Amino acid sequence: MAATAALQSSLTSLFLSSSSFLGQRVPPSFLHPVSVNSVEKPCLIVAKLKHWGEKTCKPNSLPVLHKMHVKVGDTVKVIAGRDKGKIGEISKIFKHNSTIVVKEINLKTKHVKSREEGEPGQIIKIEAPIHSSNVMLYSKDQEVASRVGHKVLDDGTRVRFLIKTGEIIDSAENWNKLKESKEKTEVAATS
Repeated sequence: MAATAALQSSLTSLFLSSSSFLGQRVPPSFLHPVSVNSVEKPCLIVAKLKHWGEKTCKPNSLPVLHKMHVKVGDTVKVIAGRDKGKIGEISKIFKHNSTIVVKEINLKTKHVKSREEGEPGQIIKIEAPIHSSNVMLYSKDQEVASRVGHKVLDDGTRVRFLIKTGEIIDSAENWNKLKESKEKTEVAATS
């Protein structure tokens, strides 16, 4: 009550000291309306995003990064969608919406306009992302798709393994191969 009285007195002094709309002064009776017991009605208009448009965010407004069962360089088999049954290697991961890009899978056509005069436009194929739940890890040796498990080895390292075959995915050899392939692509891109 005291806050509303203080606000009303500050508004009164503001309006009486300066000119209002179109240079006319506001009469004091306008500033002190008759008090009516008003009941606040809830707003009927609610602006709400669709469930697929909502992103869960941390208090600092950054999106929540989801943990996924796959990493870059893993061989996976697509288990749902148009490319069901295809096998490929993961080239990129987007953690904020749990999607991945698999080489030569989920190809979309993109029409590109010409950038310079005389250069023709072109139609190119690009790899579109798919959701990580639509893929399973794949063993090339035994040719079987499997769910992933986690275990701690004797030396204390935590690794992922295929449940059906027992094959360890996160071995040092796999990481070295992945690093070498990244270095090769960086060298090729710079030259």
